[in-house]
Amino acid sequence: MTDLPTTPTHGKALTHGKALTPGKAWGMRRLAGADGRFAMLAADQRPPIMNLTKDRRAEAEARFDDVAAVKKLIVKHLAPEATAVLLDPIWAYKQSIAHVSPRQGLLLTLEDHAFKDTPDGRYSNEIKDWSVEHIKRFGADGVKVLAWYRPDAGKAVLEHQARFIRKIGEECRRHDICYLLEFLVYPLGGDVGYAEDPQKYPDMVIDSVKRFAGAEYGVDIFKLESPLPAKTLPDPDGPDGARAQALFDQLGAACGRPWVMLSAGASAADFSKVLTYAYRAGANGYLAGRAIWWEAMQAFPDVAAIGKRLDAESVPYMRAINELTAKLAKPVGF
Repeated sequence: MTDLPTTPTHGKALTHGKALTPGKAWGMRRLAGADGRFAMLAADQRPPIMNLTKDRRAEAEARFDDVAAVKKLIVKHLAPEATAVLLDPIWAYKQSIAHVSPRQGLLLTLEDHAFKDTPDGRYSNEIKDWSVEHIKRFGADGVKVLAWYRPDAGKAVLEHQARFIRKIGEECRRHDICYLLEFLVYPLGGDVGYAEDPQKYPDMVIDSVKRFAGAEYGVDIFKLESPLPAKTLPDPDGPDGARAQALFDQLGAACGRPWVMLSAGASAADFSKVLTYAYRAGANGYLAGRAIWWEAMQAFPDVAAIGKRLDAESVPYMRAINELTAKLAKPVGF
C-alpha cells in the first residue's frame, strides 16, 4: 500500500492561509450545511438560563433539572432547523443529544462559565475534568471556546488569555478537531454578566480578531460579535448604513478564515441586521442562541408554554435567518 502523507491536508478549506487537515476539514464540513454555510444553534448558555430559572422560582440557586429541561426543549424544538448544535457537557449533552440528528454537526463547549473576574480583566479557564480530548471522544465535530478579551485589559490578564487560547489550539491540532473561538468584549469593573457591553469600541472587537489570527493559535472558525452594539445599528440599506458596513468589512478582513456571528443577547430584529451587515462583509453564517429562543423562555416555568412559543415564534424566526443566510452568506469551499 502506498504510504500516507505524514501531514495530510484536505481540499480548498483554509484557515490562516493553510489547507486544513482531514479531521478539521471534515469537522467543519459537518458543521456547515450542504451549501457550505453555517446555521448553528447554541444551547450551551449557562448563566442566562440559570438566572432566569432561579429568579422565576425566587430561589438562590438554579435547579439542575430546570436548566437541563430548558436546554432539552431548545434542542428538541429547534435543532431540526440547524446545520449544527452547540451543547455544554453538564446540563445539555446527556439530556439533549438524542434530539441531535447524526446527520448534523455537533460542537461541545470547553470553557467554564465561572470565570475569574478582577479589576484588570477576566480570566478564562476550562471546565474542570473536561478537555479537548474528552470532546473528541464524545464524538463532537468541533471545540467551542469563549475567551473574554479586551485589548486594554491588564498585562497579566492578556498573557493568561493568550496562553489559554494557544494551548487549546495546540490540543485541537493534536487531536485533529475543528477549533471555534469566540470573543466577547466586557466592561472592566462592570457587571459580571454575559450581556453585550454597550460601551465597547469597534477597535476592541476588530483588534481582538487581529491578535489571534496568527497560525500559532490554530483557530479554524471565529465566532464574533457585532463591532457596534447591535441595538444601535442603523438600517443596513438606510443612509447611515455605510459607516457600520465599513466596520464589518474591517472585521471580515481581519479574520483570514471562516467566521460566523453570535447574537450576544441581541433582539431578533437587531440580530437580523447584524447578519445582513456581516454577510455583506463575507461572513459564512451564524452560531446563535438567545436571539432565537430567549423570548420563548419567558414562559418558564410552564414548559408546555415554552414549547408552544418555540414552535410559534422561534422556528419561524430561525427559518427566516436561514433564508437570509442562504441568500447572502459566503459559502466555505471544501
